[in-house]
Amino acid sequence: MSFAVFADGSANLPKSMSDGITLLPCDYTINGTPCTYLGDVDQFDGHAYYEMLRQGAAVKTSLLNTQLFIDYFSKILEKGRDIIYISMSSGISGTYNAAVIAAQELMDRYKERFVHIVDSKGCGFGSGLLAVHAAELSQQDVSAQEASGILDDEVPHMCQYFTVDDLNFLKRTGRVSGMTAGIATILNIKPILFGNKEGQIVACEKVRGRNKSIEAIVRNYKEKFLYGLKQTVCISHGDCIEDAKKLEEKVKEVTPDVPVVICQHEPFSGAHVGPGMLALFFRGRER
Repeated sequence: MSFAVFADGSANLPKSMSDGITLLPCDYTINGTPCTYLGDVDQFDGHAYYEMLRQGAAVKTSLLNTQLFIDYFSKILEKGRDIIYISMSSGISGTYNAAVIAAQELMDRYKERFVHIVDSKGCGFGSGLLAVHAAELSQQDVSAQEASGILDDEVPHMCQYFTVDDLNFLKRTGRVSGMTAGIATILNIKPILFGNKEGQIVACEKVRGRNKSIEAIVRNYKEKFLYGLKQTVCISHGDCIEDAKKLEEKVKEVTPDVPVVICQHEPFSGAHVGPGMLALFFRGRER
């Protein structure tokens, strides 16, 4: 591999998709108890985690700090290899800025080496699929400099649409007001959310009921999917596997031959969207 690829636990990658990618740990607390998520979503007990959230567990997440990046990246740079790190969106976390500071410091220290931080403008598979592409480019012996341009150009095409079952989790992080969350809960209104070009989470549509929300996600998929491009479509869910299967079925109606991966949504960003979150990730014409 021509350069080292890093992502972190929020990339939501199962082991089958993480070959050639080093996943950095994500720290959070559950009711004040420290926890570290190492990034292996196959080993993550999503049912138990989201059930704790349903029962009112308080989860607090922390950004990945600059020193963490320096510690991990230095070991690679000392071996004479360049680095690309796929970061979760700068629009939802300070992790990207912490990584940029680390990259600048390390390139001053290792002047012949190159470190590039890709702002995925997303999270979950929204950054994970970019990391997979980065690993593919590295295996093809593309240079880190060339790959960084390719990946940055791909960011606007990484589409991510999702809905949530309980708006109160988004209320806690300031995404919606308490009044909006209360009214939406009473009326069974489900927002269709997506990552915009600035990497912020915004609503593009509001529908009533779960089935309508799945239909709305698929409608956006059908409109924006890049037909003819070889790719894998990913679905993540907050302990609602049956809904994930319904979404997969409808995606297959649109693109029968496109492989679909389904897995639990990782705990780090999962704390902010809550149980019942359902998301679709794919490469499209635009966000």
